Amino acid sequence: MASTIDGRRKGACLFCQEYFMDLYLLAELKTISLKVTTVDMQKPPPDFRTNFQATPPPILIDNGDAILENEKIERHIMKNIPGGHNLFVQDKEVATLVENLFSKLKLLLLNAKDKDKDPKSSSLMAHLRKIDEHLGRKGTRFLTGDTMCCFDCELMPRLQHIRVAGKYFADFEIPETLVHLWRYMHHMYRLDAFLQSCPADQDIINHYKLQQSMKMKKHEELETPTFTTSIPIEVNDD
Repeated sequence: MASTIDGRRKGACLFCQEYFMDLYLLAELKTISLKVTTVDMQKPPPDFRTNFQATPPPILIDNGDAILENEKIERHIMKNIPGGHNLFVQDKEVATLVENLFSKLKLLLLNAKDKDKDPKSSSLMAHLRKIDEHLGRKGTRFLTGDTMCCFDCELMPRLQHIRVAGKYFADFEIPETLVHLWRYMHHMYRLDAFLQSCPADQDIINHYKLQQSMKMKKHEELETPTFTTSIPIEVNDD
């Protein structure tokens, strides 16, 4: 899905970035040839309207066959794309950690205007601590080992939304004390699969502004895109 600001660059759809990362990793292994096209859903091109009507991205096209639903896209990558099955590992603990995170961000944003609520005591903070503890126990670069899997492609876009939107709307910051989580993010920020798929900070912010019926200011529309990838702690690359 294209940016809701300029209609051309990458937008802030979490599912789009997740599958972009999955497929990018496979393209790096040269098991597939990957082409990514953004679609401005406010002004979709005629051929898109003809073929897909109002279906929003992500849409996967493989050998001329279009796969439209998220679960079907995931299943298709796992079963039909060479190497795809290696991305989709089974781990119930990690699956729970990842799938319940986004709802905590939405709760934080919903309560952002309530000054009586302390984000540091929120369910989001507790959930981030659980992820930090998991990474500390594993002692690996990624969630299930030293190679990336589908869960990393799902988690990192959500962490980026938490970092950018959480700071903008609720002045929420991931604590420096969550060293294992920051180490994980450091490694993810060094990967092309994430960097090439990551939306600009402005697009993440506007994504949630639209959900809250807030308008983007003119100067924000004209801003040069920025990408938050700094790390507030020193990380050993070993």
